[in-house]
Amino acid sequence: MPTSDAEGKDWSLERFRRHLPNTVTDVGPGEGTYAKLFRPVHEGVWWTGIEIHRPYIKKYRLNSTKARKMYDEMHVEDVRDSPGHLFYRDLVIFGDLLEHVERDDAVALLQRAEAAGAWNILVSVPIVDSPQGEVDGNPHEAHLHQWDPDDMDQVLTRLGGRVETFRGGTLGCWWWNRG
Repeated sequence: MPTSDAEGKDWSLERFRRHLPNTVTDVGPGEGTYAKLFRPVHEGVWWTGIEIHRPYIKKYRLNSTKARKMYDEMHVEDVRDSPGHLFYRDLVIFGDLLEHVERDDAVALLQRAEAAGAWNILVSVPIVDSPQGEVDGNPHEAHLHQWDPDDMDQVLTRLGGRVETFRGGTLGCWWWNRG
């Protein structure tokens, strides 16, 4: 769904405050959960969104000019086809996104972000059985892979750097840092 469970958001916000990135790419922002949560904490951040489902941009006013934009730059495309420079950011967010692609594609996306120069990567995925199909006519909302938290730990650890982990009752969150 284009929404996100509240679990782990305080934990993620604390890491955001600690690192205070100046450039962010939010992959699959849905309703803009992370932009809404993080923007008030650190002014002047350049937010890039990559959203595959065009109707969400209008529905959730992700690029609205009426009020302050949630995203300064919005790309409507499948992130697997996105140019690498969109991952060259202080923070790349894969918030409630990697369960919507096959595991190999998810691992490749994380590796691309690291290789492109992402300084921090935030990942949030369900860690309990969470089958889901199409939602509101959006086939990209289907869950294609159920993540095991130990598997995500291993995937991120292989990137090098440091990994911090939050395991809740429903969601797991990981903050990977290059430094």
